[in-house]
Amino acid sequence: MSITGQEIKNVVLVHGAFADGSGWRGVYDNLTARGYRVMIVQNPLTSFEDDVAATTRVLDLQDGPTILVAHSWGGTVITEVGVHPKVAGLVYVSALAPDEGETTAQQYEGFAPTPDFVIDVGEDGFGFLNHDKFKAGFAADASDADAAFLRDSQVPINMSVFGTPVKNAAWRDKPSWAVIATEDKAFDQAMLQHMAERAGATITNVSASHDLFITQADVISDVIVTAARNAAGSSH
Repeated sequence: MSITGQEIKNVVLVHGAFADGSGWRGVYDNLTARGYRVMIVQNPLTSFEDDVAATTRVLDLQDGPTILVAHSWGGTVITEVGVHPKVAGLVYVSALAPDEGETTAQQYEGFAPTPDFVIDVGEDGFGFLNHDKFKAGFAADASDADAAFLRDSQVPINMSVFGTPVKNAAWRDKPSWAVIATEDKAFDQAMLQHMAERAGATITNVSASHDLFITQADVISDVIVTAARNAAGSSH
């Protein structure tokens, strides 16, 4: 049973940079078919505060304990927002997990650069993933057609978000799980493993690219179900 005596049936999904919530469709379909109530945050990617507010807004709509899930940049968002009283557990999907007082950019320090993940930043400070490198960096395991659609529908992110420190590290108090793509070209593999281990997350490795939230929907859904069952019995 959960912290409020209810079985956990609520799941909130948070997307990362350069994408929108529609990438979660496979996970949404899988979980709703299994009886879960799923809602998807549409992060504006305009500032850290805006993404935090967007996620909080959806959490406020939940009717009980909730598993909060994020991909990539969304991990920083749920690290901050996960202290919300309705959050019973966190799932990081090749996602960032800074500690209290740290910025997202600090997570990269000491790890190898990723040459296929190239961000082109405009004069207004917003970045798009490089057109020519997009498939290699973000969606290497997607079809050419799907990768092209993701590339041409990407949502730019205000690069200032990477320099904004988080005030909370929800993973310090909430049970956490991580699904890590072993062929992820957005982050150094050692960086992903380090963040997940530091968070005390139960880690599932899967052979996939950075777009695993799309291509590995079944694996991710199973981990979310595991989180929902185990967080329900957590003492956190």
